[in-house]
Amino acid sequence: MPRQFHGAIFDVDGVLVDSPHEAAWREALRELMQGEWSDISSETTWTAKRFTPQVYQQVMSGKPRMSGALDALEYFEVPDAEVRVEAYAERKQTMLIALIEAGEFTAYPDALRFIIAVKDAGIRVAAASSSKNAGLFLRQIPLDTFATEQGLASQSVRPGLSLLEFFDADVSGRDFAHGKPHPEMFLTAARELATAPEQCFVIEDAEAGVQAAKAGNMAALGLARADDADLLAAGGADLVVTSLDDVDLVALLDGRLMARGR
Repeated sequence: MPRQFHGAIFDVDGVLVDSPHEAAWREALRELMQGEWSDISSETTWTAKRFTPQVYQQVMSGKPRMSGALDALEYFEVPDAEVRVEAYAERKQTMLIALIEAGEFTAYPDALRFIIAVKDAGIRVAAASSSKNAGLFLRQIPLDTFATEQGLASQSVRPGLSLLEFFDADVSGRDFAHGKPHPEMFLTAARELATAPEQCFVIEDAEAGVQAAKAGNMAALGLARADDADLLAAGGADLVVTSLDDVDLVALLDGRLMARGR
């Protein structure tokens, strides 16, 4: 029997929202290296220029806060990384909240168009982010205003609806026993959508997230916003696009992940 999709599971940071997570991680480490940790900065491989978007995507993106912090410190060969990880994670979180409260983030229009089209097609949608801050972003995005501005007539969007309220399930920020690339988060999302894993597809911008989807027997749609298409493909993505506008919605309803025009 051909696959049919009944559930769509969305990562948040980098997929739905252009969040300040990367900036918060980068600036928090810069502050520490130029301040409290200045005595050990010469012992590391860290420089402000070396903390690139590619490093963020490959080392930290999609991981729980403490895991991301530890992986970053180890990547830059920071001495006593396991001792310093909590200070780094806390500094990043403080900076992130300040950026969110200042409105330093935007929703991706292609992602909002896509999620509305997916739900209008009868596919249930879930949010699944490792970030405990995902809800802070999602509740501030007025989906009804977006639909009106885009001229979208949607049966799924009602007046006053936020993006957070649009989801049928939300497992973001929970304390799972295993982080990505383990599939626990996505399997939980599928269960809360009352959908079998093999009838779900996951939208991810991080290699670890793609690997988690495939480990859970789900289709993986890789979204390469950071010039990392090869990395997502290597992670096992069934389709990689640079914009969700490029996904063939007709093929999607037939259970196939394809780009338009292929």
